[in-house]
Amino acid sequence: MEEAEFDKFAEEYSNIHNANIRLSGENSDFFSEYKIQDLAKLIDGHDSRSLDILDFGCGVGKSIPYMHKYFPQSHLTGLDVSQKSLNIARHHHAPIAEFQHFDGQQIPYPDASFDIIFTACVFHHIDEEEHESLFTEIYRCLKPGGMFVIFEHNPLNPLTVHAVNTCPFDENAKLIISGRIKKKLTHAHFSDIKLCYRIFFPSLFKRLRPAEMFLTKLPLGAQYYLAAKKTA
Repeated sequence: MEEAEFDKFAEEYSNIHNANIRLSGENSDFFSEYKIQDLAKLIDGHDSRSLDILDFGCGVGKSIPYMHKYFPQSHLTGLDVSQKSLNIARHHHAPIAEFQHFDGQQIPYPDASFDIIFTACVFHHIDEEEHESLFTEIYRCLKPGGMFVIFEHNPLNPLTVHAVNTCPFDENAKLIISGRIKKKLTHAHFSDIKLCYRIFFPSLFKRLRPAEMFLTKLPLGAQYYLAAKKTA
């Protein structure tokens, strides 16, 4: 995790992302919100419970307003290696979240600090040799019964691969097969691991999106998530 790699794109993140995903017919806000909608569906009583939620690799805070929308009673924290990104996140979202710098190795919070730890398209930027130690660190910071939800790009989807290969801030990215993440989550002692593939239809065919609930096991979606629990 190199801080400078993310600092150099912090100010233009949204513009670069929107240009890169134009073939989908959606903007970056769509991709930010659908993930938090999915997260909310995984958490019973999400809108009335006071939860401690960590956005691991929050960047400029694109997920934070949607976390506030779907988890209005919760305490939100953003964590990132890029100080420049965190400054932008604080500028836009300081009233609804706190933001903390991360050294890329140890999460600066005590054991059992969070009910939910969420991360969106972060781990393909991290050397694969570091994944399992970070999953162990995430496990440490979850409360018993807490949930870790990780979204990633699907390397089996050709449009996703094209988008990543042509995106400036993904120049060093290495996409990850879902099974490799699931195996490492198991090694890190997570349980009840759920895998779900997402986003099968571009905006042109969005009327077909209700059918995606029947396709979640088909490994062709543009992205996927794994939801895993810390044993109570």
